[in-house]
Amino acid sequence: MCGTNMLGILSAFIAYLLGSIPFGYLIVRWQKGFDVRTIGSGSTGATNVMRSLGVAGFVATFLLDVGKGTAAVLLAARLTANDPRWIAVATTAAILGHCFPVWLRFRGGKGVATGVGVFIALAPIQVGLALVIFAAVLAIWRHVSLGSICGAAAFPVLMYFLKQPPPPLPIVLGAAIGAAIIIAKHHSNIRRLLSGTENRLGKRKTENRSQESEVRSQ
Repeated sequence: MCGTNMLGILSAFIAYLLGSIPFGYLIVRWQKGFDVRTIGSGSTGATNVMRSLGVAGFVATFLLDVGKGTAAVLLAARLTANDPRWIAVATTAAILGHCFPVWLRFRGGKGVATGVGVFIALAPIQVGLALVIFAAVLAIWRHVSLGSICGAAAFPVLMYFLKQPPPPLPIVLGAAIGAAIIIAKHHSNIRRLLSGTENRLGKRKTENRSQESEVRSQ
């Protein structure tokens, strides 16, 4: 039991470190030479990277963030012989790592892509359904943030009711906590959604370019 707990603690620590790798920050710093957190939403996530590097930057950041989330959970499962308690802890730790990376003074992203990676490791089919919900919300309302919030909220529910065999309770709780972290990190977006001032997809491109130019001139 002691050995399992030690491996569980180790897996949680590794999950946090994997989650905290700031791929969006590193890619923009490498390609453009500035801190991506100084423009747009102030996030290191794929959507904010797209403001500087376009679709290619978005895809690269998204895939890398997904990969680190999946790796964190799969590694925890391997180290702890699929102990659902430690898998749940790793689920939360990886998302926390992305949102609060130690390397960037705990100012990271909003956890969406890393959450997708974590959730893929838990229930890939249900992730697909959550992504359908994201796409539908985005198509109707054109708010990436709203789609992300709805998709994150839907995943634990979909996993609990649709996954066969039913997942252990600790994993459901871990997924729910991870989704709650993602939603909480969208607090500023939620305020703008409620006030009707949230940006829609495809809008304010000129403003985003001017922000980048201002940062590069400093």
